[in-house]
Amino acid sequence: MNNLKWTSISKKAMTYSLAFTLAACPMVATTGHALAADPFSASQQSVNSAETHTPIQYRINARLDEKNMHIQGSETVTYRNTSSDTLKELVFHTFADANRSKSTQASMFQRTNAEILKNNPGLKPEAFLGGIDIQAVKVGGQSLAFTNTDQALTVQLLQGLEPGEAVTLQVEFDVKIPYGSERLSYYKDIINGAHWFPVMSVYDESKHMWDKTPYSTSFETDYYTSSDFEVHFNVPAAYQVLMPGTITTQEDKEAGRKIVSTVANNTREFVFFASPNYKVDSVTRNGLTVEYYYFDNAPNKKKIVDEYVDQAFKAIEFFNDKYGKYPYPEFRIAESYVEGLAVEFARVIQMGMIGNNADPAHDSVFVHEIAHQWFHALIGNNSEKESFLDEGFADFSKIYFSEKQGDMLNGFKALQFDDTSFDAPIASTNQEVGDNASPVFYDKGRQAIYQLYRMVGEEKFDAFMREYFKRYAFKNATIDGLLQTIGDTLGKEARNEMDNSLHQPSFVLKPEYRLSKQETAAYFHEQFKEIYRSSLAQIPELPFETMSRIEDKALQGEPLTIVLSDQASSKAKKQQEIILNQLKGTFEVAGIKPVIITERQVLKKKLEKEIGGSNLIVIGSAQTNGLIQALKPGIIQKSKDIGFDWKSRMNKKDAAGAYIIKHPFNHNRLLLHFYWNGDTLADGTIKPFGKQVLNALSFTTDFYQYYEMNKTGKVTSDQKTANPMSKFFAEE
Repeated sequence: MNNLKWTSISKKAMTYSLAFTLAACPMVATTGHALAADPFSASQQSVNSAETHTPIQYRINARLDEKNMHIQGSETVTYRNTSSDTLKELVFHTFADANRSKSTQASMFQRTNAEILKNNPGLKPEAFLGGIDIQAVKVGGQSLAFTNTDQALTVQLLQGLEPGEAVTLQVEFDVKIPYGSERLSYYKDIINGAHWFPVMSVYDESKHMWDKTPYSTSFETDYYTSSDFEVHFNVPAAYQVLMPGTITTQEDKEAGRKIVSTVANNTREFVFFASPNYKVDSVTRNGLTVEYYYFDNAPNKKKIVDEYVDQAFKAIEFFNDKYGKYPYPEFRIAESYVEGLAVEFARVIQMGMIGNNADPAHDSVFVHEIAHQWFHALIGNNSEKESFLDEGFADFSKIYFSEKQGDMLNGFKALQFDDTSFDAPIASTNQEVGDNASPVFYDKGRQAIYQLYRMVGEEKFDAFMREYFKRYAFKNATIDGLLQTIGDTLGKEARNEMDNSLHQPSFVLKPEYRLSKQETAAYFHEQFKEIYRSSLAQIPELPFETMSRIEDKALQGEPLTIVLSDQASSKAKKQQEIILNQLKGTFEVAGIKPVIITERQVLKKKLEKEIGGSNLIVIGSAQTNGLIQALKPGIIQKSKDIGFDWKSRMNKKDAAGAYIIKHPFNHNRLLLHFYWNGDTLADGTIKPFGKQVLNALSFTTDFYQYYEMNKTGKVTSDQKTANPMSKFFAEE
């Protein structure tokens, strides 16, 4: 899982900037319709035979009630006891029950759901809730006692299941799909189908316990045994259904419906996505088919999708070479309405909507999710207790791929500048790491792996990774197992080094592997340059007079001059210095070096030639600033272009704010004035005024043309263009 489009480096860049200043079973027939006809031959039905790969086989028949958004299902599960314990009960996760209440749903979707509710006032909050009802559990037609509590279905067996023995259960269930944005949900014309059926828990032989952990509200709880799936899904005929495995379709006896079936053996988890409006881009190369299910809702969408499919092939080929071969014949990508994140599943990944400014060749989040096919789908782990094993390796892998593709912004430099530290060790559990899951598991985790890479060299590192894959593909790895593999392939010193990196608090990348101060400055300059370009390009009709654009132009190499009022009082000059220092801190991180003018004589010398070709930021009262007075007629005229009545606003008592116009001398340059009326800002408003200055220039907020503040520092009027990404940087 990772943030969508705005990568972690974008947020990291913003954080650094702010520091300087302030991502065969019985049919259920309750509706009078069969769940699914059986399209497979007798030989194809032998999922439970000894020829299968795993100790768990599922055969699921399900029917989608698209009018009421329910799934009626029946699953036959064969479970073989691979432990040395005699099992008296079996436990299934019923993660669909995470939707029983808002308090147990994933917090990462709450903001999106709140927006959906706000935009649909006729909806009731309970529409966003759902859950799973277990209707019966049987063995050989005989009912078994069970409880379904806290997302754990516990089934009491009629007799103990001895080591090596297998039992086959039939479970009948009904799922209510919640509205909105969740892993299991429906919204507009799509159904997201994760965690929709009872799935076997993992038995911990060392503790003689089943894992009954509810799904995490703050992160992920994806811990499964690779299993064999045969699924028959009865859906409306118009629906495209995306699932892992080999998909076949046949008409149902009921008019207007069909049965979509799949066989997906040795697969860690089973999800589906369904929509009547999906288009499918399918490409096959060297025995692998990559499919992108997308909505044809924008010009040239197919072209961008083609580029994403091509990038998927590149990433898969890279990881095949470096780690081990992707073993399945297909890989699928689902476009959906999720915002701000992307999610990995076995043989499937979920992405958000492709935007007009999508850049598949540099979309590192996309590659991160593909890397999860190796670190989660193939090499599993307990993501509640050792999230580093999937997120750290997936994040390192995306950077490794970018580095070898020649993408310097998303390559190794993206982790080499970071000298921050956190008390929680990288090997922490989700509970121990708290709100710092992303910086600890992703950022610090990938650094620890990179440090190992640098320590032993690429050839030995790749050999170690191939051995790690060989040992744990289709199994669940542990940090102890990882360290054992490092010791066996790279030696004791490397093992001890990695052990310390993972288990000691406050891990920091060794200085010899970090960027120098000068290299860091150059890297951030290029990062900010790309971030601003991408941010402003989201809106094709964005006005030229946009405050964020002045920083973008400086990043592109255009000159920038900051002019302070020189005839202000001593108190006003101190206020100007506070604002100037905030700007200098922000610009220093971005590698921007503005010319700063504080004296009128210097201003006069530079006014005609140098200032005429420069973008300008002016700070202070219009009455005491020499530049504003010198350019006043042109400023008044240019202000009309943005609907800013300059004269009336400059005469408004106790008002303050900002406006941006085309340079009166040069229509290719901009002039941004942060002003206050009267000699000084009102007492107590310097802090909110300064914060709004940074907001106005940021790529993370809406795009301002002007705003006005009252004497308390509150914005009372403005003209701006909504930035669709600003919600992901908004304060909680």
